[in-house]
Amino acid sequence: MKNILYRLFEHSELDRSEARDVLIRMARGEFNESQIAAFITVFLMRSITLDELSGFRDALLEMRVPVDLGDYDAIDIVGTGGDNKNTFNISTAACFTVAGAGYKVVKHGNYGATSVSGASNVIEHHGVKFTTDTDLLRRSLDECNIAYLHAQFFNPALKAVGPVRKALGVRTFFNMLGPLVNPVIPKRQLLGVYNLKLARLYSYMYQQGDTRFTIVNSLDGYDEISLTSDFKYMDNNGEGILTPEELGFPRAGQEELHGGETVAEAARIFDNVLNGTATPAQENAVVANAAFAIRNFEPALPIADCIGKARESIRSGRAAAAFAKFTGINAG
Repeated sequence: MKNILYRLFEHSELDRSEARDVLIRMARGEFNESQIAAFITVFLMRSITLDELSGFRDALLEMRVPVDLGDYDAIDIVGTGGDNKNTFNISTAACFTVAGAGYKVVKHGNYGATSVSGASNVIEHHGVKFTTDTDLLRRSLDECNIAYLHAQFFNPALKAVGPVRKALGVRTFFNMLGPLVNPVIPKRQLLGVYNLKLARLYSYMYQQGDTRFTIVNSLDGYDEISLTSDFKYMDNNGEGILTPEELGFPRAGQEELHGGETVAEAARIFDNVLNGTATPAQENAVVANAAFAIRNFEPALPIADCIGKARESIRSGRAAAAFAKFTGINAG
């Protein structure tokens, strides 16, 4: 590690196999926390390369706990995190909205490293016990259209660096890796990123495979469709910029999406959204992200119809019902 750090401090880059090897050794506990922190810090000071990101992804997927859910046509809805906006759990609420609309979701998530409440925080708060039991994950998908995969259970390297990430408290390349290492390797993905440079990097990576992808970025820095500004989208068919007003939404204020100061506060907002008692800004943000996930399944469907399906999932109570059934199945 010392030699690698010297190279990186002199502005050298890792090739794909070197990046893979470093992360595998990190997961094995061969480096101490100070070395890991120094390594992570390098990539806070310069952009990660496509080869480096690909190598890190190779390592995590190689070491993942295998889970066979590949026969489901499912989507993962996830933000990279690290946008420093401390929103409520918009992507996670969108997952249950999409599940309530009748589409399969395999959500890969973790505890918050740079925000108060990550997906795993809010789900665990409701009494859910994380599992690697494939039969239970399949039952969850069959009965409520969604399975949840807690990242640290399936990716040991993420557990190994968890304390360092939490201590640093800033976004790292692990934020970038999370969406790429869902152990199911789902056929579809809606990914929110915090800047356009990162959107391009992900777009290049997805184009190397066969994932049906949709990447979104709010131009004011949110890693999801926040409706606080215009937003960029990229998918297999092209890209564009849309305004909230073009989709029929009023523009939201940033303070309206705040996730609170505790997991309990974030969980209360999450519950309000699924129960149809949230503020218009909170519900609209979830509906917008869920709509683009639905559009990933049905690209020929006008986006207005996708928005209608997402809204109906909440207003009909199906999103809340999917979550209630999910918590019952996964209560341990």
